[in-house]
Amino acid sequence: MKRYVVVEIDYPGSCISCNHYLGRDREGNQFVRREARSWMDELGWAIKSWHIEEWRLPLIVTCDGVFLDESHRPDLSNLSKCTLDAIEDITGKNDKDFLWHDGTVTVDKKQKPHLLIKIEES
Repeated sequence: MKRYVVVEIDYPGSCISCNHYLGRDREGNQFVRREARSWMDELGWAIKSWHIEEWRLPLIVTCDGVFLDESHRPDLSNLSKCTLDAIEDITGKNDKDFLWHDGTVTVDKKQKPHLLIKIEES
């Protein structure tokens, strides 16, 4: 039987997009921006107790999202790099061994924007 976990986590906005989560300092060194690092740490703590570093690879990661309206709805694929890097940080597994799937997008003004991230072993 395949193991899996589903994490519901707030969507903080474009700060976790592949286009915005990294920055460069004055010397040209790349770094993860503070807002993105905070979100990545939150995701890491949410999955830490599942010990997914022991699961069969590749890990399959599916992301569903709930957003306020179409103008605040990101392309889920743009969230993959930051999300997979967060999982890599907590597991120590290279994210080349993860498979990303865009899930379902829901627009609902009554709900706080959030993501459902499902991680399953292959």
